[in-house]
Amino acid sequence: MRYILMATLAVACLAGPARAPGHAADAYRFAIVPKAMNNPYFDLARDGCEAEAKKRGVTCTYTGPVEQEPAAQVQIIQDLISQHVDGIAISVADAASVKRVIHQARQAGIVVITFDADSPDSERQAYVGTDNAALGRALGQMLLKAHPKPGPFAIVSGGPAAANLAQRVDGVRAVLKPAGWTEIGGSPTFCNDDSALGVQQMTDLMTANPSLAAIVPVGGWPLFTQGAFTGFVNAHKGAITSGAFSIVSADTLPVELQALQAGQVSGLVGQRPFEMGEKAIDIMLALKKGQAQPVTTYAGLDEVTKENVGRFVKP
Repeated sequence: MRYILMATLAVACLAGPARAPGHAADAYRFAIVPKAMNNPYFDLARDGCEAEAKKRGVTCTYTGPVEQEPAAQVQIIQDLISQHVDGIAISVADAASVKRVIHQARQAGIVVITFDADSPDSERQAYVGTDNAALGRALGQMLLKAHPKPGPFAIVSGGPAAANLAQRVDGVRAVLKPAGWTEIGGSPTFCNDDSALGVQQMTDLMTANPSLAAIVPVGGWPLFTQGAFTGFVNAHKGAITSGAFSIVSADTLPVELQALQAGQVSGLVGQRPFEMGEKAIDIMLALKKGQAQPVTTYAGLDEVTKENVGRFVKP
């Protein structure tokens, strides 16, 4: 398991009563809260959390809003506080909206960390996830290799209040703009992690900007709806085949790898949500036991092109 660990350490503060000697390890109950349960990306974080919890003899509960809705996410966290769970790992939909509920959880003696998307100004004790600025820069570099001639581009993002996605957008811009690319008006669009809306926004961008040279989704949402995305690709197949129009996207879910193999996208920059789920359990358990942990743990990135996609496709 490869991680880049920042040096600063967070020390757990156990506000609640200590566990009695001999207390069964499996009494520890941890929860992982995604931005949206209808996003298949978070299924991998769930799987990692559950697998590691089984190894550690603890419980991992996966719960969150069905669709991305910051207020609903806050209510679910409040419910977990009422259930007196031992720790909560949150992929934050809105960095500002969770600050108060994280404070409430910490006051109740509950370990709180973030994963995938952070709220750095909150009282969360640690973050495990992607270096999102680096992911954005990697997307930009991948587009430069796939489409060397600069032109107008657009970005599709998820939630407008998600700090991690804003960092990715900034990373893309930091690479493309000095290379002569021009971001069109109305970019980025925000699909709120809605796959169908993401494809519709790509269609609208192309309709309004026929000379668009590239679209960069900073999350894989449009590709998750395979039929609709294939329809979009077929509508612009001539431009894609000729190299006049390119798509590079974040994430490497199986459906995205299939799109890459089919020539629908030029490349993918993948995160490692399964490892985030694993590490979330490890960090929460350590903090609950009073053991120092890094404030920030970065999972790596996977840059996938047609040349190496076979290494990432599971038989």
